[in-house]
Amino acid sequence: MALTDPLGDMLTRIRNGQQAKKDSVVSPASKLRARVLDVLQREGYIRGYSEELLGKHPGLRIELKYFEGQPAIKHVARVSKPGRRVYSGSKELPVIRNGLGITIVSTPRGVLSDAEAREQNVGGEVLAEVF
Repeated sequence: MALTDPLGDMLTRIRNGQQAKKDSVVSPASKLRARVLDVLQREGYIRGYSEELLGKHPGLRIELKYFEGQPAIKHVARVSKPGRRVYSGSKELPVIRNGLGITIVSTPRGVLSDAEAREQNVGGEVLAEVF
C-alpha cells in the first residue's frame, strides 16, 4: 500500500513511540524525513537518528528523548497536508506556545525551524508544529 503522506506517517510513529515509552522507532528513509529529523535534533526534541537497512530498503532509526520520564515532544502535528498545502512568508510564520514550540518549514534554503527561517528572512511550506 502506498503512503499518501510519508512525513505524517513518520510524525505519527514518533508520537506513538513516545506514548509507549520506546527508546527508538524505525521509519522508512527519505531526504525530506532526514531533514525534518535534523531540525528536531538541532532543537533538542530527539536524541538523534541513524540510517539502517530495513530488509532491502533504507530506514531511519529515531532515538527518542525523555526528560524526567516525560517525552520531550508533548505535541507534534502535521500542518500542511497533501489535500491542503499551507504556505507562509517569513513575517507571517506562526508562533507556537508563545515561542516555546517550533514550526518546521520547508524553504528554498532547506528545511528550517521557524526561528531559523525568520533569521534568514525566508518563508515556505509549513510542514509541522512541535512543542
